[in-house]
Amino acid sequence: MGQILMAGGWAMAPILICSAVALAIVLERCWTLRRNYVLPPGLAQEVREWARSDQLDPAHLEKLATGSPLGELLAAALAVRHHSRELIKERIEDTGRHVVHRMERYLNTLGTIALIGPLLGLFGTVIGLIRMFMQVMVGGMADPTKMAGGIGEALICTAAGLTVAIPAYVLHRYFRSKVAGYVVDMEKQATLLLDDLTLSAPAPRARRAPLAAGDKAQA
Repeated sequence: MGQILMAGGWAMAPILICSAVALAIVLERCWTLRRNYVLPPGLAQEVREWARSDQLDPAHLEKLATGSPLGELLAAALAVRHHSRELIKERIEDTGRHVVHRMERYLNTLGTIALIGPLLGLFGTVIGLIRMFMQVMVGGMADPTKMAGGIGEALICTAAGLTVAIPAYVLHRYFRSKVAGYVVDMEKQATLLLDDLTLSAPAPRARRAPLAAGDKAQA
């Protein structure tokens, strides 16, 4: 394998760097986007029970916010639970954008690697062909091994670029789809908590209008 990589020439260096970066991103996202971490089982139901009993304090909310992305979203709603439904909803949306941004971290880099992988392979191919033609111009067609070396370098770079790009593209789409599914589930749980905080709250009692002077006289 080492000989094959060396035969690809110096154009293999950026391809190998991209492969190492892509591997690191994939491993990190696989660990960070675990379902049990993003959406801890039973957390949403437990938080709704806490909200109904009103047994929440700032320390409790801070622990909830740092525990998981879903906990951060629900803690943002609970922090303004005594305000209007519109304000709570706005806070959920603002926090949700930050949570989604963190879940999508490094995915743009992975998509970029999937895009430039074939281009780097093509670049190596062009370099190999140029090298082959330069050797032909210097030595003629008497030594076919020189031509074979250039062709081999071109094919190795092309294969290496595709080998890096295809898995990177597939995994990029997979992580994007996974994040989208998490977002739908988080929106569902946030909506249920929002309903518990607003619809189940007692409606404010209407204040009686003061009686006019004429009404007081009649009374």
